[in-house]
Amino acid sequence: MKAMIFAAGRGERMRPLTDNCPKPLLEVRGRPIIAWQILNLVKADITDIVINHAHLGHMIEDALGDGSQYGAKISYSPEKVALETAGGIAQARTLLGEAPFVAVSGDIYCPHFDYEQVKTVLEDNDARGNPLPLDKRDVAWLYLVNNPPYHPNGDFGLNSFSITNEAQTLYTFSNIGVYRPQMFDSITAGERIPLGPLLREYAARGQIGGEIYHGQWYNVGTIDQLEALNTPAKP
Repeated sequence: MKAMIFAAGRGERMRPLTDNCPKPLLEVRGRPIIAWQILNLVKADITDIVINHAHLGHMIEDALGDGSQYGAKISYSPEKVALETAGGIAQARTLLGEAPFVAVSGDIYCPHFDYEQVKTVLEDNDARGNPLPLDKRDVAWLYLVNNPPYHPNGDFGLNSFSITNEAQTLYTFSNIGVYRPQMFDSITAGERIPLGPLLREYAARGQIGGEIYHGQWYNVGTIDQLEALNTPAKP
């Protein structure tokens, strides 16, 4: 299985820190935020990693290199302007291959997420081992988290292991997901397309699975959040 890490965002809310440093290279607890994801992927033997970048992308390539320092093999998908998440995947399509891949934002901190679990969430067969028709297979699997204070309304509901657009209780998408690359075939490389509407389209068809992740998870979106993570806990 391959992985993609999204690292093309400008990080406007983190300015002025991101004026001279791409957001994924800002450090959390002694290492760049993106490095936490790389190390966890490698721990699960997911070593073939694609990273997209735009703002100060050369700094990301200079810092991470070919990935060998982490035991990974990193390829890069440069974007002249950030193409949003779905557009970034479409731009990197030839690097990702034809098998399901895991994708994660380069600015989330979840140091204990076990990527071993992502390898088998998208099934081609039913419970009896019979091949499922293409229109009956899940095209994606999303990991949801409890709503953080800055996003109280959530994104998606969960009915058993099926993602829904409407539910009494909504959870926040963690920005960790597994995708079949074919769901991005309708997007032309270079188009700027967000992922949310595409996910909602397939969720309405009942073709997105998911589950709740209860581990430590932070979307590092502001300087205050970054400082809080880097502040030692009081004894």
